[in-house]
Amino acid sequence: MSGSDFLQLSAADAPSGGLSTWLADQLRAAIADGRLPVGSRLPATRVLAAELQVSRGVVTEAYQRLTEDGHTTANGRAGTTVVAAPFSTTTTVPASNGESRSAVVVQTPGDDIFDALRSAPARIDLTPGVPDLTAFPRAAWLKAERTVLDRLSASSLSYGDPAGTPELRLAVARWLARYRGVQVDPAEVIIVAGVAQALSLTAQVLTAEGIHDLAVEDPGSLGSRQHVGNLGLRTPPIPVDSDGVRVDALRRSGVRAVLLTPAHQFPTGVVLDGERRRELIQWAVESDGLIVEDDYDAEHRYDRPPVPALRAMLADHVIYTGSVSKLLAPALRIGWMVPPPAYRDRFAAAKRLADLGNAALPQLVLAQLMESGDLERRLRYARRRHRRRRDAMIDAISNHLPAATVHGAAAGLHLTITFPDHCLDDVALARQALAEGIKTHPLSWHTQTPHPPGLVLGYAARTPTELTEAVATLGALLRRTTAATSSPVRPVS
Repeated sequence: MSGSDFLQLSAADAPSGGLSTWLADQLRAAIADGRLPVGSRLPATRVLAAELQVSRGVVTEAYQRLTEDGHTTANGRAGTTVVAAPFSTTTTVPASNGESRSAVVVQTPGDDIFDALRSAPARIDLTPGVPDLTAFPRAAWLKAERTVLDRLSASSLSYGDPAGTPELRLAVARWLARYRGVQVDPAEVIIVAGVAQALSLTAQVLTAEGIHDLAVEDPGSLGSRQHVGNLGLRTPPIPVDSDGVRVDALRRSGVRAVLLTPAHQFPTGVVLDGERRRELIQWAVESDGLIVEDDYDAEHRYDRPPVPALRAMLADHVIYTGSVSKLLAPALRIGWMVPPPAYRDRFAAAKRLADLGNAALPQLVLAQLMESGDLERRLRYARRRHRRRRDAMIDAISNHLPAATVHGAAAGLHLTITFPDHCLDDVALARQALAEGIKTHPLSWHTQTPHPPGLVLGYAARTPTELTEAVATLGALLRRTTAATSSPVRPVS
């Protein structure tokens, strides 16, 4: 794309004081209607600025907004390329297709629920926990891969340490010290195929110890609960309130092990507060308890200071787990765990018997990304983009779902909303939303005991325009539902 003819624009038609916003909107519309198809390049900033008779800074800012929204990617001298088209607000999904598609949203989800939901088409996917995959740093990954291959020895292509390559274990140890306050020796780190494998290895070790109950938070991740349950462990629920997991209830349960998301509780977003942390430490020491810490998206924070990992405070009782699924992409299947020192050999043996170790080449590439600073730069960029998307979703909720209460907006890749009408069926609402092309999770999927109805909404992978459209659709559905049942949602005073 060499010029601006496809836009048919004149800067004289732009509103005063908003040239960059106006141009970004016009470019976004051109991407949506196909004048700028996915894969095409935008005009050079100097060319477009000259043709529109505006400053180059105006064009550069407009391009930056498109990149932050996930519609384009900047490739240095190769220019700016369109990678994703925004959904038109006039897009509709045929009712016949929508009804059959939404049937996957059921009251009692089975083990395959997330596979079924993932394969169900939707024009706006608000699945929680999914990063913006269009923003995967392909150029940085390729550069790191070339660097690794240039210096890779032949022996590095043979079988290695099942616990992971020395390079990645060192890089992870440094990352944990920098971002999570966890001081560990690289030899303590075990590289795994995501947190899912970390949970599998944990179940094996706990069972061998005679531990058959792994308590979970309530509300808490359905996926983690299903995974652990299928490995033979019972998952008694421990309630979560505004300060985090209820340690008094944990004591009464009599369990010796618990799975927690203390830095950003899933799905409520609560941070385990200082007093609860002290109570939890006391419980672990007195009962010789084990805490499985799933630190799934702690690096993504916006309106609060960093919270140290529990592993930094209680090394002898915490099995720490993390991954790059929320930092880069789930498809990489790279994670890490740091067991308590007394359990390290048992976990290393379990990993060896599981698969002889993760593939070495992706480990080395990730280590290069971490050590070069590219992953840190990616995180800073993602925080800025996610904050803007989070703000757009909160604004849309305020406008279209004014009675909803927002939870967990200070960090992470999702937020949760609850409704004051306890008679509302959130599964039915999520099913109706999918029929309209909006994919989300009903909160009741992630609860084992009675809880106010709600929805868990991911925002990281969607543009502000899409988020506004999705929430507007949810608002219309909720009004339709409450009108039909003659049980209107009470407005916030």
